[in-house]
Amino acid sequence: MFEIVFLGTSASAPSVQRNLPAAVVLYNQYRFLIDCGEGTQRQILKSGLGFRRLNKILLTHGHLDHILGLGGLISTFARWEAINEVEIYGGKWALRRVKLLMKVVFMDEIPPINIIYREIGPGVIMEDDKFILKAFKVIHKGADSLGFIFEEKPRRPFLVDKAEALGVPAGPERRRLVQGESITLPDGRIIKPDEVLGPPIPGAKLVFVGDASSTHGLAEVAHKADALVIEATYLEPEKELARQYGHITAAQAARLALEAEVRHLYLIHISRRYSINEVLEEAQAIFPNTTVVNDLDRVVVKKPETD
Repeated sequence: MFEIVFLGTSASAPSVQRNLPAAVVLYNQYRFLIDCGEGTQRQILKSGLGFRRLNKILLTHGHLDHILGLGGLISTFARWEAINEVEIYGGKWALRRVKLLMKVVFMDEIPPINIIYREIGPGVIMEDDKFILKAFKVIHKGADSLGFIFEEKPRRPFLVDKAEALGVPAGPERRRLVQGESITLPDGRIIKPDEVLGPPIPGAKLVFVGDASSTHGLAEVAHKADALVIEATYLEPEKELARQYGHITAAQAARLALEAEVRHLYLIHISRRYSINEVLEEAQAIFPNTTVVNDLDRVVVKKPETD
């Protein structure tokens, strides 16, 4: 199960209702900040998240509306917060701009916080025994734009009735079987994990795209996702304007969701030129299970119990 807290959902410039792009994804002990538009640190405080353990930052790309908030946030970390190290993940061009921004913040001083820049491209960014985080290429105006896949690893349920029929006692033996180890019972019988574990059950899948000039190639990476987050900067009557400025329409996002067979579509990067109802109407005509996200909305992403 993942949780997303949307900190900023506006397109290009803030509005009265919407801040610049940023979101936090929470999973177990991890907290990932995706993008950091101007004003993000105040949104973090308003959300109630606070700054604790917010030490992994993922950048979709290096446009200023997605990175300018890093100056204030890292400055705050360096002066007041109990964070002594932060990792910033992004493409080469995005990290170059962030490094220049940090030079403005700290001038020629050595930053009092350890900033680790991790240049990434498509592929695995990190994983543990429960989940995997991957990056994938996104077509957007400018270089090295990325999206992110957060996916729980499949789990095999422990079949209590089969374990009891085999005489496997409750306790460490069952835990070892769940972990994939064979055990030997007091009577000498060897019990293998396959004898007491059911078929793999897929975990939750969250796909976060951010800005995009095209949906080409995204249906494959978003296939069967439980949640797809993507921009909807324009509506179809202005699709040529969208193409000119390197963005997509709500209808394009909805067609992607339909093709990829996602469970729920969440639209962000909303322009001040449209009302929420206009954006929602266009998208839901194609993909009914659509939400236009507001700042500070919280969404839980998990597999339904019936799956």
